[in-house]
Amino acid sequence: MKSSTAGTAIVVDSIACIPAHLAAGFNIETIPVNILFNGTLYRDMVDLTSARAYEFIRRDPGTWKSSAASPEEYIELFRRLGPAVKNILVITISARLSGFYNSAMLARQIARKEMPEVEIEILDSRTVAAAEGLMALAAARAAGAGRAFKDIVSAAEQVREKVSFLGLLETIEYVYRTGRIPRLASQLGSRLSLKPLLTGSDGSIRLAGAVRTRQAGIEKMLAIMRQRTGSRPVHVAVMHADAPEEAEALEHRISREFACAELFVTDFSPIMAYATGRGTLALAFYPQA
Repeated sequence: MKSSTAGTAIVVDSIACIPAHLAAGFNIETIPVNILFNGTLYRDMVDLTSARAYEFIRRDPGTWKSSAASPEEYIELFRRLGPAVKNILVITISARLSGFYNSAMLARQIARKEMPEVEIEILDSRTVAAAEGLMALAAARAAGAGRAFKDIVSAAEQVREKVSFLGLLETIEYVYRTGRIPRLASQLGSRLSLKPLLTGSDGSIRLAGAVRTRQAGIEKMLAIMRQRTGSRPVHVAVMHADAPEEAEALEHRISREFACAELFVTDFSPIMAYATGRGTLALAFYPQA
């Protein structure tokens, strides 16, 4: 079992895109998405790597299914953590996009009866991917500094109010899988070589526009980031769906052009890549106060 910091455990779902070395360094617990492919059940980031998941999606998307962790999986984690901690903060992907939040809330009801001495807070991130992950990292730093539990929760909430998510898709072809646009429209957009730009807003993912070239999309994302952060130090996560070289190049550019208080590259969640397609580049960022 991981040892908690200052008596507080931080828990996220695997969609938060926190690299394993950062999760381990900050004692962040990750509860995996369940993925069913071709009749076999996998746990995201446990017995299925992102690279292999991307290959599954490419090979046979029709047999790909995923589901949020169940209340039972959360209560099992709470029981494991309970003897070593006083507080547990669970941060989930937006409740509008997945059932993680509801599962965690149901598990908390059970945990309150079984371990009333442990305070459990469930926080809807209202966002996705590494934007959620950046909230967890802020909370973990507050825990590491020995701050009170209410201040640890507040640290995550403060990031929630200012964190942004942007995603550049290689093609619009697969967005129909989200149910947000008809398949015919996505196929037409693909023929026109449109590359959608997605953003997070009010707990949902929305289409923010489209560009003709990948470079134009990258420039657009960086321009939005400059507009929202100004000259302040910025915390940034660069995500990619099977495009590591482009992600590293984007990371290097951001390190040169922005005052980065935090900057890392991570795999884009395969759960989201199912709808966006391989080649997706995404950013999560927020300005430091």
